[in-house]
Amino acid sequence: MQSTLVDSGPLIALFAADDRYHRRVRNFFKANRLRLVTTWPVITEVSALLPQNAAFDFLEWIVRGGLQIAELTDVDIGEMLALLRKYADLPMDLADASLVALALRSGRDTVVSLDSDFAIYRLSGKRTFRNLLTAAR
Repeated sequence: MQSTLVDSGPLIALFAADDRYHRRVRNFFKANRLRLVTTWPVITEVSALLPQNAAFDFLEWIVRGGLQIAELTDVDIGEMLALLRKYADLPMDLADASLVALALRSGRDTVVSLDSDFAIYRLSGKRTFRNLLTAAR
């Protein structure tokens, strides 16, 4: 099973039935069996932006194994700070910085995101992310 990073937007859309991307994201996840990996800043952002009952459903889904949570190290935090400064003009948020830092450390270059900023962020060797959600259109 392919492992990929997942950003806040698709997770919010998956658990908010009234989100304009809900159906598209739900169909994408049904069609693509992926091991989803994210970070605590992403989980925090999703939980804060979802209505309370949807946030509870999201957290229960994580408990049932819907999402793997990658640990962030002190080195990752330093990398996140450097990334936040580098992309301050976008502006990059902490959740995105955590995913880019994790990608740099782990060598992952795939992401599931509704955010066009992942087309701008660069990995080592000036490589770009491959956004599986936009590739599936």
